[in-house]
Amino acid sequence: MTVRAIRVVLADDERMVRTALRAILSAEPDLEVVGEAATGAEAVSVVRELTPDVVLMDVRMPEIDGIRATEQILATLPEPPRIVVVTTFENDSYVYDALRAGAAGFLLKRADADALVQAVRLVARTDSLLFPSAVRALAAEHARVNAAPPAWVGRLTGRESEVLRHLAGGLTNAEIARRMDVGPATVKTHVAAVLAKTGTRDRTQAVIAAYEAGFMNAR
Repeated sequence: MTVRAIRVVLADDERMVRTALRAILSAEPDLEVVGEAATGAEAVSVVRELTPDVVLMDVRMPEIDGIRATEQILATLPEPPRIVVVTTFENDSYVYDALRAGAAGFLLKRADADALVQAVRLVARTDSLLFPSAVRALAAEHARVNAAPPAWVGRLTGRESEVLRHLAGGLTNAEIARRMDVGPATVKTHVAAVLAKTGTRDRTQAVIAAYEAGFMNAR
């Protein structure tokens, strides 16, 4: 059975960066670069037209930045792509804002070819959190903790709270199932409930929400 290639759009204002990314990704049989954009506005237009699976998005671009582009893409497409922010500095507040806006994760521009390829595959085809320790560190440093916990904190069941903590720890559904001694289907149900109650799109946004609610500091 032939697996459909993961379709990728590259958004970066530096042509050399786009060329390098294209060369790395196009060498893989399961990855296909279907489009490029040099500005945030162009990225929104190209993604709407081509509906890729993954977007590699520079955080700082002309016209509109990667944060606004991410917001617009996620707000206007019924089945939006997974967006990975590509950045120079991993502790950049711009990166955190991009994650809050809905990006699935981030990747450093100095990452090697293998890390780039695996990141694209990971966000497109698995339930894993991309670089969970880096996301946790970013959330812990930049989280704008609410003065009072949001209402969703009180609506989580005990099991859902446990699942959210495991999500923040970067565990996959299979790992959570083993840790909690339940079936994978049960974990999937709990994860769906956590996302619904926190009002988040995916695992990354759930982790951000947990830190901003002060949930990770609560006992």
